[in-house]
Amino acid sequence: MRRSFLLFAVIIFLSAKGFAQELPFVKESVFQPGEVLTYKLKYGFITAAEGTLKVLNSDLKFDGNPTYRLSVDGVTSGTFDVFYKIRDHYDSYIDKVNLKPYFFQENIREGSYRRQDKARFNQEEKKVVATKGTFSTPNNQTFDLVSSYYFARSLDISKMKSGEYVKLNYFLGDEVNQLEIQYLGREIVKTKLGKISCLKFSPSIKPGRIFRKDSKLYLWITDDGNRVPVKAQVEIIVGSVIMEIKSADGLKYPLAIVN
Repeated sequence: MRRSFLLFAVIIFLSAKGFAQELPFVKESVFQPGEVLTYKLKYGFITAAEGTLKVLNSDLKFDGNPTYRLSVDGVTSGTFDVFYKIRDHYDSYIDKVNLKPYFFQENIREGSYRRQDKARFNQEEKKVVATKGTFSTPNNQTFDLVSSYYFARSLDISKMKSGEYVKLNYFLGDEVNQLEIQYLGREIVKTKLGKISCLKFSPSIKPGRIFRKDSKLYLWITDDGNRVPVKAQVEIIVGSVIMEIKSADGLKYPLAIVN
């Protein structure tokens, strides 16, 4: 299955259950240029892959507007790297104010498989011009996989109650789908960075070759101004996959460390 690291570590949790209205986000983004997050992806007790996510200033302007460049790298490690080498790279250029994407590109190298795709987002005209064609979107707030991750962090969830959902439109490959995320409450999670007060969510997933019909995905993000994901866990057909944070540099706010 392609997009291996990003699919698991950023948005492996895909659904299509009716499109939501435009989502509110906090007036200031929760991230800043210079932020670097690193994660490891574990299959059982084995570290299968590692990922690095960066927020960078960009010299590129789209429609005259300044942008951030969001950069993601995913690589296999250890034994997995010997048998099936992955070197995936993704870039998303987003508006500095409303955080919507203008341009997305991916360079996929997985074993002998190679692919390079690009997508240009026109939010006002509700369309995406991509390598595989032009696609209509349901509203003027549609994201690629990388920008959806950063936008979701910046959502205003201050009024959300346990059991409520938020839905996010995204473009992937040759179609527009939706990510549905349920808020479950607060928990303290032990991480490499210390014990952290977190918000717990359950993003929806599609059963298939990887996920069982009863598979559940859980995601924990810091209960502070950063909204940084620190852990994700999902059961697959054989075993389970866990994502854990390794390091977090250049954060805008202090982490919610519990003494």
